Parts: sequence; C-alpha cells; structure tokens
Amino acid sequence: MGGTSPTTGNGGQTSVQANPGRGGDTARPIYISGKVVMADGSPAVPNIAIQRVCGGISQTMAYTDSKGSFSFRWGDRNMVLTDAADAGSGSARSSGSGGFGSAQSAGGGNILAADPFGNRMMNCELRASMAGYTSDTVDLFNRHSADSPDIGQIALHRIAGVEGASISLTSMMAPKDAKKAYERGLQALLKNKPADAAKDFEKAVALYPKYADAWVNLGKVRLDQQSIEPARIALKKAMEADSKLIAPYVELGLLAAKDGKWEESGKYLDRAMELDPVDFPQAWYADAVANYNIKNYDAAERSARAAVKLDPRHLNPRSGYLLGLVLAEKKDYAGAAAELAEFVKLAPNAPDLAQVKDQLGQFQKLMGPAK
Repeated sequence: MGGTSPTTGNGGQTSVQANPGRGGDTARPIYISGKVVMADGSPAVPNIAIQRVCGGISQTMAYTDSKGSFSFRWGDRNMVLTDAADAGSGSARSSGSGGFGSAQSAGGGNILAADPFGNRMMNCELRASMAGYTSDTVDLFNRHSADSPDIGQIALHRIAGVEGASISLTSMMAPKDAKKAYERGLQALLKNKPADAAKDFEKAVALYPKYADAWVNLGKVRLDQQSIEPARIALKKAMEADSKLIAPYVELGLLAAKDGKWEESGKYLDRAMELDPVDFPQAWYADAVANYNIKNYDAAERSARAAVKLDPRHLNPRSGYLLGLVLAEKKDYAGAAAELAEFVKLAPNAPDLAQVKDQLGQFQKLMGPAK
C-alpha cells in the first residue's frame, strides 16, 4: 500500500526539579532505605536501579550496593533526577536512539506535586528495575520524615522464558578499583553529570576491559553526547564481553533504525528479542519498523503485535498504527481499519492525523460491504 513509512521517532530524557511540597513535615527531606533480594531470599547482584513510580512516571533514585542495599533522600531541593531506566539499564535519551514510548519513562502530570493534604508521595510506589524480572512494589503513600527510613526488602522474581541478562556476570569479576569507578559513574548519572560519568566508565573499562556493564553505560553516555561512532564501538565491546547481555543489542538496533539501516537493525533487535521477549516493547516496535521497511511483513506483524501486547497503557499508540499498515499490506483491510480507528481514538492530536484518517477511509472502502 502507499503512504508514508512509519519512523522510529525520538526519545526524550526526563528531568524534573524536586518539589519540596507544602510546609510543615513535607518541607523536610524524607530518607528511604531498603534492600533488594531474589525471590528465594538469596542476595541480588549489585547496581540494580531503584525507581520511584509516581503517576505512571518512573525515576531512578539510587542503585544497590554489593550487598543489595540502597538509600536516598527524597526531598532535596537541589536534586535533579534523570530517568535511568531503559533498554537494559540506562536512560531514555534525547539522542533519538531510544525513544519508542519507553514503558518506564512515559506518563503525565507533575509527579512530585503535593496532594490537598500535603502528601508528596500520594500515588507513588518504589520498585527495583531489572530486565527479565518482576519486582515487588512498596506503596509510599503517607510517608513522613519522622518515619523509619527502612522500607524492608524488595524481592525480584525471574520471568519465565527470558534467557538474557540485564546486568552482566562480568561485573562480579571486576577488580575493586574498576567497580568503584563504575559505581561513581552511576552516581554521576543520577546527578545529571554525564561528562563525569563518561570519565568514570572509561576508567572502569581501562582497568577491566571485559566490564560489559561499564561499556554499555559508556556507550549510552556517548550517544547522549552525540559521539556516535565511539558509542557504537563501546556497545560492540559490551557485546563481545558478554553475548547474553541484552542492552547492547537493543541500543545498536535502535541506532541502526535511526540511520535507516533496516537489515542491520532487524538483526540486532531480533537477537535482543530472543534474549528477552518481555521487557522491551520499544524494541519490538523498532523491529516491526525494520521488517516493514524491508517488506518482511510476517515478521513485522509478529513484532508489532508483541509491541501492542506489551504496552497495555498505550504509551506508544503508533505500534497499533504500524500493525494496521502491515495488515493492509497483507490484504487484511478489516484488521487494518480496526487498528487505524483505534489509533485515531488514542492519538487525537497526532500531527499526521489527517493522513491516518485518509488511510482509514481507503481501507474501509477496500473492505467491501459488511456481511
């Protein structure tokens, strides 16, 4: 069918200024600490992202240490927080390689606005973020500065069918100085200091060239800095160090999609989806785009349906629109019309809405009279 080919879109880094709330107790910082463990009670790997989720928006607040413990301060007036949850364990970035409506960076409203009773944490919860695992959540409603900071344990539960890893086992074998440099880099990311983070990650991989997680995060920071080829090199180094680490495949696939290298994009993203078919709806969407553009419509349909299924909140309604275009190419005009009608309902302010409505009308005509 004719019409404009779907594009992969651009991501946007989430950065918010902490809101101290209204007077009294809410003006003082609230301290929160806890520990992440596996479902069987065994220790978790270090450097797992700890996220608060308020009104559908997630923000990484801390990373676990070598014992699985974490702590952070909620109400620091000067703290600028960046979304550090992404394809693998990084951030949704402005570089354009990682948008696609990340399930962990979308939402709406001021997530730190106080409720009428002065409770900053209304509609907020805490969780651990690790691809391939689901996390227990801790409701933060009605917490105050006088409460004990310890929220207890957060358990991670392995998802069946996920072969890949979001944190490399090579990290466990890194020497002490390399681990310290890597952890400093993560803290620099939380403080929105990417240049400092890059230096720390570079030091970590210099001390331990097989440090896959450090290579991944170095690659992501370089993407943020628009240093594309050095970023690509870092991501490939991560892949060489640990072939089961999911993030480099996702990042390289999205990067190739941004450049319109559809065969290359599909290759990387197909492997990422083999390693983890559950956690990356944005990668499924990009994979569908790649296969659509090389006219591999069966693969495009499979990936688009997965992207839709993994996005129940419709954070990226273009997954359904793309599915409609794929179905039209396969002569399923009724299915195509249904998907485009849903997109019109979900995205009434889409800049290409007129074009979509025109396509919808064409598909409805091709359906023929209703039986």
